[in-house]
Amino acid sequence: MNEYDSDFLAQSLIQSGLLPVDDPARADLILINTCTVREKPEQKAFSLFGRMARIKRRKPGLILGIVGCLAQQMGEGMIKRFPQIDFVMGPRELDRIQEILEQIYSGRTKIVATGLEAPPPQPTLCRGYFKGRITAFVSIMEGCNNFCSYCIVPYVRGREISRSPEKILIEAGNLIAEGVKEITLLGQNVNSYRWNEGKNVDFVYLLKKLNKLEGLLRLRFTTSHPKDLSDGLIKCFADLDKLCPHIHLPFQAGSNQVLKHMKRGYTREEYMERIAKLRKVRPDIAITSDVMVGFPGESREDFEMTLDLIKRVQFDGLFSFKYSDRKGTLAEKMDRKVGENEKGSRLSMLQVLQKQITLKKNKDLEGKRMDVLIEGYSKREGQLKGRTVTNKIVNLTCNTNKIGSLLNVFIKYGFLNSLQGELT
Repeated sequence: MNEYDSDFLAQSLIQSGLLPVDDPARADLILINTCTVREKPEQKAFSLFGRMARIKRRKPGLILGIVGCLAQQMGEGMIKRFPQIDFVMGPRELDRIQEILEQIYSGRTKIVATGLEAPPPQPTLCRGYFKGRITAFVSIMEGCNNFCSYCIVPYVRGREISRSPEKILIEAGNLIAEGVKEITLLGQNVNSYRWNEGKNVDFVYLLKKLNKLEGLLRLRFTTSHPKDLSDGLIKCFADLDKLCPHIHLPFQAGSNQVLKHMKRGYTREEYMERIAKLRKVRPDIAITSDVMVGFPGESREDFEMTLDLIKRVQFDGLFSFKYSDRKGTLAEKMDRKVGENEKGSRLSMLQVLQKQITLKKNKDLEGKRMDVLIEGYSKREGQLKGRTVTNKIVNLTCNTNKIGSLLNVFIKYGFLNSLQGELT
């Protein structure tokens, strides 16, 4: 979502006459887009603020703006902590960027724009901005109504508001015209998408419409909530030829007691039932997830149930992290906090288990042929990279004119984080 918001801002600024630079020291305007879903990205943001503030002290005419979720959460407190900041702007205010800059240019007034009432910003295409990109994001809804006890998102992104299907289809069509081959639909709770103005449109309807777009090779979406994974949506993985067989479905914990305190709205049994349905309609589907260790009150037995769920489901990959208090959430006020050393120990144990599963799954692909959409240059020198429909990275040696092509690739080696392929 942050990458999508950054693209939105960049296009707005280019249309107003500004141009990007590759060195912050050369910039007249620096925008820092922030995340606050966990403590680690928040601390990284503060470190970056400090570095950019030093540039501002050397270059007083520079405008420094902070946008995104951390900006929304801290508001005016951000300016008090970093006086060099000229404006603070939350995610629902992004389409005011030009207006805010004009106010600053005219009076150098510091501005805090953190309203949550506005609908999601509507992007306008900056011609040529996406040229050369093979994949892109489209935001279909903003905000969340779930209020999980540990999560800051509803407080910094606001309540759920969906975009009109017509505007989503226009944006997707513009991206395809620019050369984009794969689109990922975004939302804090993407499968709760619903548009009720004039017609009753749900997420399944939207997927079916997007699946018909000419020139689009692949369609993905993230992030899903298990409680909103309907049978109709599951069936889409069998019926829609462009919908990739990969789903990111956070489970967060394997203990029903912990899930209840998290206010997740499902049980471990219901979660595994949905996994079984997904694999029934699409046996080759790749499933990734989010999992948290050390939630307040999580016992060793609770943690063992999380490990058990991982063993049963056999995820293709996990984003795993330690619980950290988020200011203003219900969990922040809970007692029976798990110590940092114990959280670290549990996280290490969980990650060792998942690495074993992921490596085995990738090794099992050795000797098979897979369609790979070539996206661009690999981190491996002299190679290109692409992805399978199951969202696995493949590195291979081939001509650069193949970027944007769908190639049938022989998988020679499976590693922990990628596959090595070759054209034969």
